[in-house]
Amino acid sequence: MEYGEVEKAIRAAVATADEGGRRRLGAAVVARLTGDVELPAAAEVEFDDDARHAFAEACADPAGSTPGQLRAWLDRIDAGTLADGDMDPQVTFALEALDRWADYLADPNPDAVSDLAIASLNEVDYQVSAEPADFLGTPEMAAEYARITGLLRG
Repeated sequence: MEYGEVEKAIRAAVATADEGGRRRLGAAVVARLTGDVELPAAAEVEFDDDARHAFAEACADPAGSTPGQLRAWLDRIDAGTLADGDMDPQVTFALEALDRWADYLADPNPDAVSDLAIASLNEVDYQVSAEPADFLGTPEMAAEYARITGLLRG
């Protein structure tokens, strides 16, 4: 499957999933993308002290946080970002996940969960460099796609 087809299939699967499946997928993805053991070290060079603390707090339990808590942490992170354009990709994936999860918690829109699922695939792609023409051709990409669709089904 080409990348565009995979993205379209994920959006369709999320759109037809029940709310429990969407919440399960969203919570799993945000936990995975914010749980990388290397994130604290990457945050050291990306953020000032307050932003680092906010990032650590947000990543500690994003699935159990409220949208207001997440937005407050994201505001502190934004205010204390030292990077000027080129941020560590793992930090970027984590921030994107926190942002979209906060959006979903505030308004359970399937698009936010679709964006989370696609971010999860893109993070795996960053690790293994999948071919756009055969995006699920590597075992890692196929496994992530299966995990995403499995979480939606329960």
